[in-house]
Amino acid sequence: MKKSIAFAVLFLVAASVTKAQQPLTLDSCRQMALRNNTQLRISEAKIKAAHYNRKAAFATYFPGIDVTGGYLYSSREISLLNQKLQKSLPQLGTSLVENLATAAFSNPALAGILAALGDFDLAAPLNQIGQTVVDEFHTDTRNMFAGTVTLMQPIYMGGKIRAYNKITHYAEDLAKSQHNTEIQELIYKIDELYWQVVSLGYKKQLAESYAQLLNELDNNVQAMIAEGVATRSDGLSVAVKANEAQITLTQVTDGLSLAKMVLAQMCGLPIDADFQLSDEVSPVESENGYQPGAVPLDIETVFANRSEIQSLSFAEKIFRNKQKVVMSGMLPTLALTGSYTITNPSLYNGFEREFKGLFNVGVVLRIPILHWGENIYKYRSAKADSYIAQLNMKEAKEKIELQVNQASFKVNEAYKRLDMTKHNLENADENLHNAQTGFKEGVLTTSNLLEAQTAWLKAQSEYIDARIGVKLCDAYLSKAVGMKQY
Repeated sequence: MKKSIAFAVLFLVAASVTKAQQPLTLDSCRQMALRNNTQLRISEAKIKAAHYNRKAAFATYFPGIDVTGGYLYSSREISLLNQKLQKSLPQLGTSLVENLATAAFSNPALAGILAALGDFDLAAPLNQIGQTVVDEFHTDTRNMFAGTVTLMQPIYMGGKIRAYNKITHYAEDLAKSQHNTEIQELIYKIDELYWQVVSLGYKKQLAESYAQLLNELDNNVQAMIAEGVATRSDGLSVAVKANEAQITLTQVTDGLSLAKMVLAQMCGLPIDADFQLSDEVSPVESENGYQPGAVPLDIETVFANRSEIQSLSFAEKIFRNKQKVVMSGMLPTLALTGSYTITNPSLYNGFEREFKGLFNVGVVLRIPILHWGENIYKYRSAKADSYIAQLNMKEAKEKIELQVNQASFKVNEAYKRLDMTKHNLENADENLHNAQTGFKEGVLTTSNLLEAQTAWLKAQSEYIDARIGVKLCDAYLSKAVGMKQY
């Protein structure tokens, strides 16, 4: 059982090591960069924000319902009777009896009537009535409660709501288009780094081959010096070239390490990750899907494919609708309102300490009359912004058309250069072979062989640059014509 577990663990470790050492393809580098790029995550968050803004704008078509409540404590209550009345009304009967008694001295008839009343208390009932009046007018408004439920339904807002909804819709499309632009830029950057690493990888192999070639030549020359068939000057010339080859190899190795660090960082890998690219292992294929000498798509199709043009188109539409938003500020607005309000103390049956309320429905009409040209100036400003967006669109189309033509010319030039460097490489290989043969036979000198080796190194380096150049030009043309690479 333990042996089975041990074999299983070893198998998993071996499988993980094999997987880790598997060469990375261009497509896998692109996918890792797309998954790990921070700016793409930010642009995705912007798309979500724009999406929620669009939903919020759509909600303005529907009525808004709000609930408002409040409590107010006052140090003094509201009084509907002044202090004189509050004091005099409870003494209404007493004052009346006193006035009647005074009047009875001068009016015998009134005195007879009062005498007939006898012991009847006329003052107490009247005083009670006066006190009741004072009590009924007591408001008790030191503690006040109020609540309102309000409904507002826009009927006509001058076109503002419709324009605002279009703006948020185009803003979401703009965020998506900008996200696509960032993806294209990232992919092109990854392609550049990928082929740069491949180029440096081949140049490192070339530098190693050249250094080995010079080391072999140095050993042969040292043996010839020992035999007296070569001079010490020949040995020094070869040694200098061998040292230069080692310096070049060191520079290329360091450059390759740095380029791999940058590529690893862009792909989200550890900066010190040890990896190989598939095109470092297998030969670079120089063929592509394009036919040199012709632009693969007509310019209108290119405009339709380029996310930059789409972004500018959405921006132009946004500015047009902003004009409508500003214009709505100069137009009448109409809205339907309704509310239900409750208060305590209530005002509908005296000042009762109960919650009571009422409904009301109305229409609100607003007509702008005079704002001293404020809205007009805002409208002109929005119109100027819209005109700027149109000019930006026109300029971008001109630049893209020039970019596509330049990319097409570069592709043609890259293929021609590849053919020329390939022919030069064949000549350099043959020349080096002849120089090596002549040197062995004693017909050519060390200087002739070194010249042939230098020419061979230059031809190899130019051929590598031409092969990588074709790939980069293909990537540039793909980006220029707006072809998706993901």
